[in-house]
Amino acid sequence: MPFLVKFLVRHAAIGVGVAAVFVGLLVAFDVARLGTLFATSADGMLALAVLTFALGLTFGSVQMGFAVMLMSDKDEPPAGHRIRLTRLVPRFARITAGR
Repeated sequence: MPFLVKFLVRHAAIGVGVAAVFVGLLVAFDVARLGTLFATSADGMLALAVLTFALGLTFGSVQMGFAVMLMSDKDEPPAGHRIRLTRLVPRFARITAGR
């Protein structure tokens, strides 16, 4: 499997894992009575699965985006360092107003 595919799958799995922990904490601490709702509703397990899937998809996508945006390129200078441009020199342009 190519490196970039493994890279994206690994970070998507990290995001899904974080989402699963997040949903578990929501249910355990009964935030907005979600734990009670899931336990007492007839379709509580389906709602829990849909919530976990949706948050897993969202957190996985966000984690993949962070990972891609934080990838460094060896050709770029370190953050905070400027490249001195020697060929481009600012010049004033002469503009004449004609009537």
